[in-house]
Amino acid sequence: MYVPQSVFLTKGVGKSKEQLTSFEMALRNASMAPFNLVSVSSIYPAGCKLISKERGLKKLASGQIVHAVYSKNSTCEPGRMITASIGLAIPKDVNAYGYLSEHHGFGENAEKAGNYAEDLAAEMLATILGVDFDPNLSWDEKRELWNISGKIVKTRNITQSATGDKNGLWTTVIAAAILLP
Repeated sequence: MYVPQSVFLTKGVGKSKEQLTSFEMALRNASMAPFNLVSVSSIYPAGCKLISKERGLKKLASGQIVHAVYSKNSTCEPGRMITASIGLAIPKDVNAYGYLSEHHGFGENAEKAGNYAEDLAAEMLATILGVDFDPNLSWDEKRELWNISGKIVKTRNITQSATGDKNGLWTTVIAAAILLP
């Protein structure tokens, strides 16, 4: 049985005349290009530790198959704002699992996209923990409610934003949570 023991967050942006190459450049910028990414769903395993990107990269070898929750977005439209974001919600109970969420958007800044992804992960966790919440509350009001409940210990996000290249080159953004054995 494979259950990840640690996770790290990373992000990147790339530009090229070809969409695929811009994705490769974003992976390089995020230090993920040497690995074979396998997209997985959004569970943050119980007992998993959030570690630094530098520490996580030391555990990987070129060509390795790496499980990841990631979000990516691309545009070739000059001036178009794009974002890719991963939200994370970790429960206080280390024996319970948490959530990772993916969000990609157009026309929103990094703060708005990051807050949305973080909010989404926390809402998914809150629903399994039995924390009552009103989805119509503002992000700050919901965050305060989750803090008061004492069941969610940490939320955060990693977000990459970019504006489409003025000359129409493909621009790609990626944000990822990399799950490690």
